[in-house]
Amino acid sequence: MPVFVYKAADQRGQTIDGVMEAADARGVVERLQHDAYFPIQVRPQEERAGLAGLTWPVLRSRRVAGRELVAFTQQLATLLEAGLPLDRALAIQEELTPNPRLRAITGHVLRSVRAGSSLGEALAEHHPRPFSRLYINMVRAGEKGGVLEATLRRLAEFLEEAQEFRDTLVSALIYPSLLACVGGAAVVFLMTFVIPRFADIFRDLGSTIPWPTQVLLSLSAWLRQYWWALAGAGLAIALALRIWLATAAGRLQADGLLIKLPVVGLVIVQTEVARFARITGTLLRSGVPMLSALGVVKDMMGNQVIARAVESLAEGARRGAGLAKPMEDTRAFPPLAIHMVRVGEETGRIEEMLLKVGATFESDTRKLVKRLVALVEPCIILAMGLVVGFIVVAMLMAILSITDIPF
Repeated sequence: MPVFVYKAADQRGQTIDGVMEAADARGVVERLQHDAYFPIQVRPQEERAGLAGLTWPVLRSRRVAGRELVAFTQQLATLLEAGLPLDRALAIQEELTPNPRLRAITGHVLRSVRAGSSLGEALAEHHPRPFSRLYINMVRAGEKGGVLEATLRRLAEFLEEAQEFRDTLVSALIYPSLLACVGGAAVVFLMTFVIPRFADIFRDLGSTIPWPTQVLLSLSAWLRQYWWALAGAGLAIALALRIWLATAAGRLQADGLLIKLPVVGLVIVQTEVARFARITGTLLRSGVPMLSALGVVKDMMGNQVIARAVESLAEGARRGAGLAKPMEDTRAFPPLAIHMVRVGEETGRIEEMLLKVGATFESDTRKLVKRLVALVEPCIILAMGLVVGFIVVAMLMAILSITDIPF
């Protein structure tokens, strides 16, 4: 979304300067007028002076990272717990926030709050990024119940735990991904730069080349000659997959295939169930009604099969069937999660039990991913060893066959 630089005046005649993201300049003007400001100048932020007087395109404000949103929420909760008014806490946050985009958003939220909007309404103007429906609904529930600072603290804890969970999964996948990339690059280098040199030598000597070496040389020649066809086919497949996944039916089919995979499917299901349970439990503990909480959770599911199952849970809850029975009817949730939710309903501690379900499945997912990575790493090393070993043996066989040349 484009970034605009604006200058505006308030009702007392004082001017302010700032930046704002909007679809066009008219959107900036409407927002400023909504916040009781009078726009003086609005222009796109396109260029700025650089070294030696040169102008460079302004980089778009970087996205708000998860860690930055967690820090923002924690600091805001701390300021409110210290007894500061909301507008003063937001003003301090605007000054302390290092991210330019989040700083601009905080300034806009501050102006909306001073104009009479609630914090939830001001945050909703920037949905879906960086504030999710979960974030906005929890803030609204906290404001409605008069416990905004406690809700923000609980929200910060949830965001931090979710970020740590994502970081754990990403960290576990870094090494095997790097190993596969380096191994693939080494094989491509051998096939496109090293093998052709040997092909010229063998052609000049006129020796009889063993069949493994012939296969290797043929593959190398084809790769050098038709690499563009291989790259084009890869791009075409990637584009076709992207178009297919952009449709609702295609996304649903792809997600259904993913959860049926032997080990990867189990990781996806456990991750989605953990997300469902933790978000639902957090919303319920913050005072959000069950139907509203399920509506928020449905939009935050990454797998559409699980999202459809959550949608059916909302229909069951609307009929008064509770949560455990509709979960069992969908056949998408693990039995352990269903039994734990049923116990929570029977004891009247559904939100506490949902949080335990989330913690349990997050722990199980970490262990499963660790075992999966421990299995994948030797498989990648073995595959790369077999490929490189075949190349080395084929070259050695060709070099040894040189001794058979008659003099």
